[in-house]
Amino acid sequence: MTTPDVTVTVIVYNDAARLPRAVASLRAQTHANIEIVISDDHSTDDTPSVARELAAQDHRVRYIRLPENSGGCSAPRNRAIEIARAPYLMFLDSDDELPPRAVELLLGAHREREVDFTMGAVRRIRVDSGRRSTWMPHVVTERRTVEGIEADPRLLFEHLSTSKMYARSFLDRHQLRFPEGIHYEDQLFSAQAYCLAKAFTIIPDPVYIWYIEPFAAAASASISNQRHKISNVRDRVHVQRLIDEFLVDSGHAGLREDKDYKFLKHDFRMYAGDLPYRDEEWLASFTDIMNPYLDTLSPGAYERLPRPERVVLELLRDGRTAEARLAARGLGQGAAPRQVTTDGTGATYWGDSVPSTDRGRRELDVSDLELDTRPFPTAQFRHEITDLTPGAGATLTLAIRTYDPGLRLPVGPQRASLLLTPGKRRMTVPFRLDPVRPGVFEGTVRLDLTDASLPVHGFEGVRHPVIRLNQQGLSNAALLLAPLDFPTRTTRVGHHELTLEPEGRNPGRLQLRWRPVGVTARVIRPVVHRIARPRVRNAVRLVASVLR
Repeated sequence: MTTPDVTVTVIVYNDAARLPRAVASLRAQTHANIEIVISDDHSTDDTPSVARELAAQDHRVRYIRLPENSGGCSAPRNRAIEIARAPYLMFLDSDDELPPRAVELLLGAHREREVDFTMGAVRRIRVDSGRRSTWMPHVVTERRTVEGIEADPRLLFEHLSTSKMYARSFLDRHQLRFPEGIHYEDQLFSAQAYCLAKAFTIIPDPVYIWYIEPFAAAASASISNQRHKISNVRDRVHVQRLIDEFLVDSGHAGLREDKDYKFLKHDFRMYAGDLPYRDEEWLASFTDIMNPYLDTLSPGAYERLPRPERVVLELLRDGRTAEARLAARGLGQGAAPRQVTTDGTGATYWGDSVPSTDRGRRELDVSDLELDTRPFPTAQFRHEITDLTPGAGATLTLAIRTYDPGLRLPVGPQRASLLLTPGKRRMTVPFRLDPVRPGVFEGTVRLDLTDASLPVHGFEGVRHPVIRLNQQGLSNAALLLAPLDFPTRTTRVGHHELTLEPEGRNPGRLQLRWRPVGVTARVIRPVVHRIARPRVRNAVRLVASVLR
C-alpha cells in the first residue's frame, strides 16, 4: 500500500448528517494521496453506519471508534495520531470543510522549506445569514516564514489547530499531543506548538472552512457558544493558567504580556458582550472565577485595550457587577456612559463619583474618549428605549431617553430622527427630544412600519433603528438600545411577515425582521434572483408591480 503524504483526521460525535460533507471535501482535494481517518468519539446516533459506508466507498478512508465518549476533541484526535501513516497531519471537525486546494497548498509550503508546521487562512461562514469573513485576517495577509513565535506574538490570537498542517516528526519529537479531559484544548496545544516550533510558514490562502452556528441548539452548540455555562468560564480560565505555566517552564515567560492581551481582547471580550444578559447569581459565580485570574495579568495588557473594555473590566474587578452590565451595553459600538464625573485636575471618570483607588482612577478615566471635544459626527451619546408600546397593526410607540455626558447638545429641545433602512430604502421618522436635566433628554416617536418602502421583489432580513441628531448642519447617527427582554410580536405587513423582538445579544437593540410571504415569496423573489441580466430583472419588477 502506498504511503500517504498527509493524514487528515475528521473528529465526529453524533453528527451523522454533516459527516459526509466533511469527508466529501477531503475526497475532492486536488492533492489526492491522502489518508482520511474518521475518529468517532463513541457516537450514539447513525454516525457509525455512515462512517463505515464512507470507508467502503473510498480506500483512503479509515474509521475508528473510541470505546467510550471522552466529552471533548482531544482524545479522538490523539487516537488518530497513533494510527496515522503519513509524515504530515491535519485535523478537521465534522461540521466543517477543507477548501479543495488546502492539502496541496499547505503540503507545498512544507516541501518548499523545512518547517515544523504550515498554516493558512480560515474562512468563517455564518449558517444563519451566509455571511463570510476571515478569521484573524491581520496575521495571514502575506506569505512568510516565522522564525519563532517571538518574531510575531500576534499569532497567539490564531489559536486554532485545524488551520495548520504539522510535521509528524515535530509532534513526536516534543511529545506534543492534545490535552485530554479539558475544553479549549486548541488554545493550549497551539500555544505549545508556537513556542516549540523553530520555524513555521504562513500562507494567505484559505485552508479551512469554519461554519458558525450562533443560535445552535444547546445540545449541538460548540464549546464557544456555551458561554452561558459557568463551567465554560471555569474551563477557559483553567486552560489559561496551564498556558501561563507552560510559558514559564518552556522559557517563554517574555510572551506573557502578549498572551494576557490576547486573553483580555479575545476570550474575556466574548464574555463581556454577554454580561447584560446574565443574572446576579451568574455574575457572582463569574467574578468568583474570573477576578482572581484577572489580578494575575500583566498591567501592560490592560493598557493596550480600548477604554470602554478597561471600564468593564475594572467595574467587575471592583465588584460593581450592575454597573459592569450597564457599561457592557453597546460595547464596541460607541455608546457613551450615562454619566461621568470630573475631579479637581480635570480628569473625567466613568460613573457618578471619582474612584477611590489608584487602579480605579487609572482604569475608569475616560478622558481619552473626548466626550466634550470630538467632532459632532463622531460624538458619543447613549440612546435608550425606556418604554415600548405596540399599537394597532404595525405601529409602535417608543419612549426614548438620550444621555449626553459630554454636554454637546445645546440647552432646549433637540430635533432628532429615527432611521430605518429595510431593503436599502431609508425610512425617516422625525421627533423631538426635550431636556429633563443637564445631559439628559427624553422624547416619544411613533413608528408605523406600513410606511416602510420595500422593494417590489420583497425584502428578507433584519434591521435595527438608529437615532440621528442634527447640529449646525452636522449629523450624528448612533445605535438605539432596547429593553433586553420584551414580548416578541409578529404581524403581517403587505406581502411580508414582520417580527419585532429584542436582539438577544450584544449590544441589545430593537430588532425588526422581515420575511416575504405569499406570491412575493413563492414567485416574484425566485424569478428575480434567477435572472442575472439587469434589464430583464427590471422588466420583471415592473410586471410584478403591475400585477400587484
